[in-house]
Amino acid sequence: MKKPIKKKILNIINHLTTVVLLLLLISMMFFVISSKASGGEPEVFGYQLKTVLSGSMEPGIKTGSIIAVKPGGDMTRFQPDDVITFMEEDGKLVTHRVTEVIASGDSIIYRTKGDNNNAEDINPVLSENVVAEYKGFTIPYVGYFINFSQSKNGAFLLLIPGFLLLGYAGISIWRAIRELELPKESVKEEEKSSSLT
Repeated sequence: MKKPIKKKILNIINHLTTVVLLLLLISMMFFVISSKASGGEPEVFGYQLKTVLSGSMEPGIKTGSIIAVKPGGDMTRFQPDDVITFMEEDGKLVTHRVTEVIASGDSIIYRTKGDNNNAEDINPVLSENVVAEYKGFTIPYVGYFINFSQSKNGAFLLLIPGFLLLGYAGISIWRAIRELELPKESVKEEEKSSSLT
């Protein structure tokens, strides 16, 4: 009775291992392909995934999270309390909350502040520099993984699950062949013993 239970548990572990490795491989392929197709940041259903590298928006958006932002549309539509992603002069993207909207002739200027910062941002944001709106979707700590995967070392290490999956598939095939050969050997042994008697 103990052997069938042990065999069932091993089969369940084998299947779970296969599923986890396969899901990991598929998710890595998805992130790599979507980031290459969009020219940088991965995009899902029209939302760009951005990595948060500072704690200026904590506790709502933690450092190392990924957030979904919606690019495009009228960038003059934002109101106080909206969270926007904008380009700073040095080309860095920042996601902060709008505190004030200032109409200046034909232009709209936003005053912004990080939720965790003591003061508003020094430079106001021109509506032309807004690239997207944060829609409230965040996954904590996954951004660390994405940043690492985009580095050379990370890309190399991400090949490991693929090799593990291939190795695991090879072991599974070898075990299946061995299990097929065992009944043949036992049949031959039975034939030998019956021919001797």
